[in-house]
Amino acid sequence: MIKASDFGKDFLWGIATAAAQIEGAAQGYGKGKSIWDTFSKRSGKIKKGHDPAIACDFYHRYKEDIALIKLMGFSGFRFSISWPRILPQGKGRINREGIRFYHAVIDECLAQGIIPYITLYHWDMPDALEDEGGWTAYSVNDSFNHFVITCAKEYGDKVKNWIVLNEPFGFTSLGYMLGIHAPGKTGLTNFFSAVHHTAIAQADGGRILRTEVKNAHIGTSFSCSEIIPYTQNESDLLAAKRVDCLMNRLFIEPLLGMGYPTANWDVLEKFAIQHSTWRHTERLTFDFDFIGIQNYFPITIRYNAFIPVVQAWEVKAKSRRKPHTAMGWEINPDSFYNIIKQIASYPNIPPLMITENGAAYHDKVVNNKVHDQDRIHYFQQYLAALLKAKQEGLNITGYMAWTLMDNFEWAEGYTARFGLVHTDFKTQQRTVKDSGLWFKDFLSH
Repeated sequence: MIKASDFGKDFLWGIATAAAQIEGAAQGYGKGKSIWDTFSKRSGKIKKGHDPAIACDFYHRYKEDIALIKLMGFSGFRFSISWPRILPQGKGRINREGIRFYHAVIDECLAQGIIPYITLYHWDMPDALEDEGGWTAYSVNDSFNHFVITCAKEYGDKVKNWIVLNEPFGFTSLGYMLGIHAPGKTGLTNFFSAVHHTAIAQADGGRILRTEVKNAHIGTSFSCSEIIPYTQNESDLLAAKRVDCLMNRLFIEPLLGMGYPTANWDVLEKFAIQHSTWRHTERLTFDFDFIGIQNYFPITIRYNAFIPVVQAWEVKAKSRRKPHTAMGWEINPDSFYNIIKQIASYPNIPPLMITENGAAYHDKVVNNKVHDQDRIHYFQQYLAALLKAKQEGLNITGYMAWTLMDNFEWAEGYTARFGLVHTDFKTQQRTVKDSGLWFKDFLSH
């Protein structure tokens, strides 16, 4: 049985959250609307008509929740700063109440001996900026830089660990191409505009933090999935390469100075040519201190001529009779190991940190206890795969579980539960699940 101590004494064990998913207090306290506040009001966009207005009420219960992090034995807490809580219009006037709130959260972490990791953008674009085009507008980069400078100046003396963006491919594809997430835009034109401005933002954000925060430890995080061809037929192999190019390479390669990837694919070749002048390439590049990897599942891809542009189709785990979570996501620790190896293989790659990993299950609540043995087994398998990669010499510096407590899970509303702590959304009662107690024991050895 593996132990936390097997990873070394300097390995960071943390837990991750996002402002829009836990804070609540969506109205009042000087906060402006986010795209998720607006998107959740659109009929049929969020399961069961749920919205993030109250969420887990972390805004009022942060002391209790940080105490739970301490109880479970984690030494790091990754949370995000709500852009519209700091800048209600996305730029211009600063909301002092929002500034005060995050000072209070940071101070409570430090008082509890927990290292704060701040994520600057975890998907809650101010609605006022979305009215100007959001990530599709060139002007968004000036607004984002203003937000980063504001946060760095306010919190940089206390917080040294920063993550610029959370899963750029996730929010650009789901929000600006497929329309499944906020702001609900669709089409390749919106997608590629959002991609380029987001890629600029991740590098600009790093440069600002380097300038403004003394001794900063700066990263950014990517959602990564091993892409597995359904067969070894050439059509499936090429389809898998296209998906890998989008999901795993599109943001990290320009960051590393390699320019945008193309995968011998005319769609991406055209995009890359348009954005590959020396000025673009230089601005897209930044030497981060660490790269955050966020992995939940592999994706098996089959060629499908009827799917526009990418001509690829996911073959779901359930149809292949593979073990899967309540979300239908394949459970595959070997794939977790493989994607870590894939990212680590880039020349001059910074140290890696797992900044999200976890699973949703249908937990069993019995006599005020929450049993989730499947989640414990999931973590045991994935941590064993992580240890294997680390023991082979890969520079992996930490692991953050997703997530502290059941929360507003984007388009899934409150139906998908990923937490180590159970949330009763009617009473806001917190109950540490068996998985949270397992981590408490694991981290003590």
